[in-house]
Amino acid sequence: MHGSIKSGELFIHIMQNKKSSNSTRPGNKDWRTKSSQNRSKNTNNQKESTLDNRVFVKKAMALEENKYETNLLVKDLPVNLKVKENLLAKGYEKPTEIQEKTLKALLDGRNVMGLAQTGTGKTAAFLVPIVHLLVNTKAAHQVLVVVPTRELAVQIEDELKSIAKGLNIYSQVFIGGTSVNRDLDKLKRPCHFIIGTPGRLMDMENQRALNFSNFNTLVLDEFDRLLDMGFSNDIKKMISKMNNRKQTALFSATEEASQKKLIYEILDNPVEVRVSVKNSTGDHIDQEVVHVKDGENKMDVLIEMLKNAAFQKVIVFAETKRWVSKVCKELNRKGIKSDEIHGNKSQNYRQNALNAFKAEKIQVLVATDVAARGLDIEEVSHVINYQKPKNMDSYIHRIGRTGRAGKSGKAYTFVN
Repeated sequence: MHGSIKSGELFIHIMQNKKSSNSTRPGNKDWRTKSSQNRSKNTNNQKESTLDNRVFVKKAMALEENKYETNLLVKDLPVNLKVKENLLAKGYEKPTEIQEKTLKALLDGRNVMGLAQTGTGKTAAFLVPIVHLLVNTKAAHQVLVVVPTRELAVQIEDELKSIAKGLNIYSQVFIGGTSVNRDLDKLKRPCHFIIGTPGRLMDMENQRALNFSNFNTLVLDEFDRLLDMGFSNDIKKMISKMNNRKQTALFSATEEASQKKLIYEILDNPVEVRVSVKNSTGDHIDQEVVHVKDGENKMDVLIEMLKNAAFQKVIVFAETKRWVSKVCKELNRKGIKSDEIHGNKSQNYRQNALNAFKAEKIQVLVATDVAARGLDIEEVSHVINYQKPKNMDSYIHRIGRTGRAGKSGKAYTFVN
């Protein structure tokens, strides 16, 4: 039975549903990217979420119902032969829906807004056509890719290198938590792609090491996050200086109605592609709430869950950096191998923690929403919201870390 669960019933429920997170969807492989606390009281200083608990409850639907069928093969794509060879070498046979439906527009130099659920290959959707257009061009800072998190920037460059292998197309990443002086040195040699987070990119521009007017192509990945209040001023400043911008692409899993005016100021006559976009969570993910009674220890409930064999590779989300560290420390104290990602950790620490999680050297990655967007981590069995997310977009992106690459997923949200 799916829905609200009392913590005392949790172990039996988990065992009954143990097989639900491992079903795979038949069909051809596509070319998507391969890419707290230990207290008896459960109160904290976070701003209370206003989300109704009912939004966290949803039974997974059969994946086959939403499967996209295409007759287009990678070997027949209208792009550079070497790009196709690289995609085929990665094992990709067909494009996903967002990739197929944005390809021609991007190849034609059109502005594009692409919306598709997490795990549908949005990164390759913009990289493949842009790489094709850059073949045999001299490196001159042509493409600026802006993302909200450091980890996503690194992931995009990794995907770019695999797609452009052997084509002499060069890139550099500029993110916080790394050496500013080293970044200044890197900018002395032009490259085709600059990939970075808004703060570090603006810092490079303020130091006159980066000239936004050099770029003719702009990509905003996870654009809804980049256009919110946290990043929007930096994005507006960048765009105002890009007076040679010829093409702009915006990609995300969700869109904000309040950003529509700004989007159409950025995009002139865009091609808009919406693929299975809803203001709801993934249909293929089982979503349930775990009720924690007054006086009951939430950490004990979490540990009980994580000791079950079905919870093999788990991301636990908390609302603040302080709570992430507390949860991680307590899990390790109880013998559950865990690490943490949040804004106070250095980039090397964050990347090492992420790599350890991907390699299954740790069972649990505890994180703020910095790990909720864009990261393509294979085989995440469960997502657990230790605290309710503040808004629906945050929830959608969080649970999108499970149920990827054609598999179902499982998400739990703790409520008091």
